[in-house]
Amino acid sequence: MIRFIIQAVVTMAGLWLSAQIVPGVDFTNNGSLIAAAIILGLVNAIVRPIMVVLTFPITVVTLGLFLLVVNAAMIGLTALFLNGFAVDGLWAGIGAAIVTGVVSWIAGAFIGGDEKRG
Repeated sequence: MIRFIIQAVVTMAGLWLSAQIVPGVDFTNNGSLIAAAIILGLVNAIVRPIMVVLTFPITVVTLGLFLLVVNAAMIGLTALFLNGFAVDGLWAGIGAAIVTGVVSWIAGAFIGGDEKRG
C-alpha cells in the first residue's frame, strides 16, 4: 500500500510537470491532479499490461519506441475518465508520457527500487 502511495505521488509530480511543460496537457484544479494520478496508477496496473502484450510485435519492430504510444494512450484514457484533466491529442500525450516517465525514472533512482536494504 505504501508503494502505491509513493508511486501515486511520483506520478502526480510527473503529471504536474507535464502540465507545466507540455502544451495541450491541463488540469482544472489540484483535486483533478490527485484523481488523475490515482486513476493513471490503476489504468497502468490493469490496462497497460494487456496493451503491452497486444502491441508486442510493433514494439519489437520499433525497438521499444511504440511503448511511448502505449503510455500516451494510458494518459489519454485517464483523461477520458476524468473531467478535470485534458490531453489535446497524441503528441501532447506522448510529451506527457516522456515527462512523467523521466520523473518516475529520477524518483526511482533516488527512492530505490525493489531491492531489499539491510
